[in-house]
Amino acid sequence: MLPSELVAKIRRIEIRTKRLVNDVFGGEYHSVFKGQGMEFEEVREYFPGDDIRLIDWNVTARAGAPFVKKFKEERELTVMILYDASSSGRFGTTRRMKGEMAAEMCALLAFSAIKNNDKVGMIIFTDRIEKFIAPKKGSAHVLRLVREILHFEPEGRSTDIAGALNFFLSVIRRKAVAFLVSDFLAGEYQRELAIANRKHDLIAVRIGDPRESEMVDVGLLELEDAETGEIVVVDTASLRVRTQYSDQANRREVTMARAFGSIDLDTVAVETGKSYVDPLIRFFRQRERRIRG
Repeated sequence: MLPSELVAKIRRIEIRTKRLVNDVFGGEYHSVFKGQGMEFEEVREYFPGDDIRLIDWNVTARAGAPFVKKFKEERELTVMILYDASSSGRFGTTRRMKGEMAAEMCALLAFSAIKNNDKVGMIIFTDRIEKFIAPKKGSAHVLRLVREILHFEPEGRSTDIAGALNFFLSVIRRKAVAFLVSDFLAGEYQRELAIANRKHDLIAVRIGDPRESEMVDVGLLELEDAETGEIVVVDTASLRVRTQYSDQANRREVTMARAFGSIDLDTVAVETGKSYVDPLIRFFRQRERRIRG
């Protein structure tokens, strides 16, 4: 049985994300993620300007007048959420931790999927595959995903994005929309990222915190690496130390941007302490313009 505090948290996330889906993201999601093809719907009379390749010659012969086939988009999609549950998600220097923001974004994406009658599943990973939930439809299924995100206690601490992508490629064979939700503080994964992006519609959702790119002067500070447990004492009063820290963060950003850009990977970057709504809306609208253009 779930603790009452967790049940209340799940309910708050459900209410907030459902409201966002209904008010903001439902139509945006539908317009940018297309179905896997077209399916026959009906025949209708031919009108001047119709594509003659769509003429149904059997019906035309029986009716004595030209009729064309009408198709509709095969709307149903499979949506997969790859959720990084490594210990670095327990970091946050603003109103919430990275993992808390990631959980709410995953819920929002899942509710957007079922509102459009799509199936949604999840892979929870750290340095191993922690849990796989097969894609299904329905609100009860989405609430299960949210519950798993909030209640799940992973065994691993560090991050293996390459392993998660390889597992995803092995269990989901038909083309899917996949959201990889992570801070991307991991080792080599560019090859697997490129393969997954080529076979599926992959979107990288990057969760960051302002202190990961800039160190403030607070004197001597004891820092623990969430994934390795290593503890170091840092003199944040040192300009040299703060500059080295910023330079390292900038190099990491440049490397990541090049890796994503080289394979034309769609990305959404969000940061704790700020709303994730605006970055998501910008992503949806930019993608829609690109599709229409």
